[in-house]
Amino acid sequence: MSKNYITGFPRIGEQRELKKVLEKFWAKETDFSEVEYIAAQLKARHWNYQKEAGIDFISSNDFSLYDNMLDTAIMLGAIPARFKGLENEELYFSMARGNKDAVAMEMTKWFNTNYHYIVPELGQTDSYALNSTKITEEYREAKALGITTKVNLIGPITFLGLSKRTDRGDTYELFSKILPLYEQLIKEIGSLDDHVTVQIDEPIFVKDIEPKVLSLIKPCYDTICNAADNVNIIVSTYFEHATEATKVLVHTPVWGIGLDFLYGGKNFESLEAIAKSGKKLIAGIVDGRNIWKNDIEATVALLEKIAQSIEKENIIVSTSSSLLHTPFTLKYEEKMDEEVRNWLSYAVEKLDELNLINKLFSGEKLSNTEKNALDANRSANESRRSSKRIHDKAVQERLSTFSRFEREGTYEERIAIQHDVLQYKPLATTTIGSFPQTAEVRKARRNFKNGTIDEKAYTKTMQEYIDECVAFQEECGIEILVHGEPERNDMVEYFGEQLKGYGFSQNGWVQSYGSRCVKPPFIYGDISRPKAMTVEWISYAQSRTKKIMKGMLTGPVTILNWSFVRDDLPRSEVSKQIALAIHDEVNDLQNAAIKIIQVDEAAFKEGYPLRSQNIPEYENWAVRDFRVAVSSARKETQIHTHMCYSEFNDIIRTIEAMDADVISIETARSGNELLKIFAEVGYKQEVGPGVYDIHSPRIPSVEEIVEQIKKLLKVLPKEQLWINPDCGLKTRKWEEVKPSLENMVKAVQIVREELA
Repeated sequence: MSKNYITGFPRIGEQRELKKVLEKFWAKETDFSEVEYIAAQLKARHWNYQKEAGIDFISSNDFSLYDNMLDTAIMLGAIPARFKGLENEELYFSMARGNKDAVAMEMTKWFNTNYHYIVPELGQTDSYALNSTKITEEYREAKALGITTKVNLIGPITFLGLSKRTDRGDTYELFSKILPLYEQLIKEIGSLDDHVTVQIDEPIFVKDIEPKVLSLIKPCYDTICNAADNVNIIVSTYFEHATEATKVLVHTPVWGIGLDFLYGGKNFESLEAIAKSGKKLIAGIVDGRNIWKNDIEATVALLEKIAQSIEKENIIVSTSSSLLHTPFTLKYEEKMDEEVRNWLSYAVEKLDELNLINKLFSGEKLSNTEKNALDANRSANESRRSSKRIHDKAVQERLSTFSRFEREGTYEERIAIQHDVLQYKPLATTTIGSFPQTAEVRKARRNFKNGTIDEKAYTKTMQEYIDECVAFQEECGIEILVHGEPERNDMVEYFGEQLKGYGFSQNGWVQSYGSRCVKPPFIYGDISRPKAMTVEWISYAQSRTKKIMKGMLTGPVTILNWSFVRDDLPRSEVSKQIALAIHDEVNDLQNAAIKIIQVDEAAFKEGYPLRSQNIPEYENWAVRDFRVAVSSARKETQIHTHMCYSEFNDIIRTIEAMDADVISIETARSGNELLKIFAEVGYKQEVGPGVYDIHSPRIPSVEEIVEQIKKLLKVLPKEQLWINPDCGLKTRKWEEVKPSLENMVKAVQIVREELA
């Protein structure tokens, strides 16, 4: 029979054990030996889950205490100068999170997922040296449990392509320094066992690949594959097609090539070349990025189609990508509606699906238990197709007749009216929206959900927190206020809970970065808004102050991109349904006398296709739906939006087309390079570049923020600038937030006086 294969597995733990112990360690409530103990337990448990499910290719080194790209930088000795002299966990977590003396390394999105990686910083004159300890120790840990793993590595070409040069040069120029370390690493891995399989992840191959990068593939994989005779090299790609790279890889000594047949349909064009080469095809056919139960018979049919080009014994059945992007297990979903739960499959459940698909594809005889599982799968998929909960005629009719796709008036007309109404100064101070979620707030929300406190007690706790947030902002001198969002568990889940057509999990946690986990809701049916979602909270907050209180909403494209989305409709149609719901909420807020409404599109860039040929279609409907969402806003209602982790150079015209009055963006970790493009293109709207990094616990000094504002003023005039932190403050502690914001306000006062 053919074999089955898991590209990678979630690591945070089924009860978020890794998150909890890391945060205890960072809070100095435990020492690092406890982190190591929990990590060892999790690795063993995850390997055993896969072994018990009959998985043939199980990974080691897919586990990380923070991020695999950070692990790779440590492995190669790519340590920025500001962290020299630090060692072990102090070095590792300082690079990830910063420390009192040094800012953290930049963080950005892993392709078009909601996972974030640490961006390695490389220099032409830096010296690099191999440190393979983590990799070899994990292989031995698994071996001691009787499990022989494949070793997962980030490939050298992807590592260089996703890194940045401190001198702004081309990272690929460092190829000749990095490749020998990979060659040395493969030799060391080869010494671990009689025979070892190594999965080298090269997802950069699924992007538009430049000729100079394409030219590196053959020398790279000739060298790596020839480093040790007893090591089989698999080059793994995912999230899109990799046809150009595959044409080169078939002429190298790699043992296998991993291709994604769910998100990269053009990979079918590579089958003939792989067949001729006699290499193994690791066929990604179980979705590593979504939570719907696999249609097993349809998947077997897909494999049979692949098998028309490639012999079955050369096909290894696999997940489309790492299961890192899915929740851990349905086992703890005790409160979920049973009909909806029956449509879902998380990481652990996908192991069984993969095994069953492989047996059917191989023609192996099924046990009675497996026959029952196949019948149950058939029944679940039929239930989902026919359920009355999926389709809503009223939503479909409104969608077909809606015609208002933009706001009244030009930006110039609107901003003149808004300045007259709102009367804010240049360099106006605000925050992005959320304030720290205290233990008391989280407990009250949890107790209300569980029914242990009533709505009156819950509302009282939330209002008291809002009162504190308003009082602090007024004392601090912030000019445009926010209510702090205590009622919101998550910027998407909160809205999803109030929209028809959405489902929720108790334990559907997915790692976003480091210890940060999110619990994406899932869209299973047509979306509508039964009633106002935020008006009551924002109106209460506005009643507590004479200053302007921002209304806070999440935009349709972000709600879509941070949800698990139904796969029976185009994403563009689902997005438009959400946009209509937000459109109604904007109107209700302005009718409640809320003068500024922020519609966050934090994940706008995240949804971009990886291939340029597919970008125009995405931009068209994504811009359309943001504009639909805010089209109810009157000229005097100021619309803000916020974007995270975005390289704006390539989408600046798209941002302009969104037609928000003010955009706030994350720039603190990447300097002001992002901002220059706004000046270069003559961007008219107002901009709030983050003046300090909120993903690090360090408190920026007044002097530091003054310097940052002065840098901003070299790029844009004061009349166009707002001053705010990089992002929402939900994940920070009050003892970090208060002095940071006080310093931000003081810095603005100093700069205003100097400018005056």
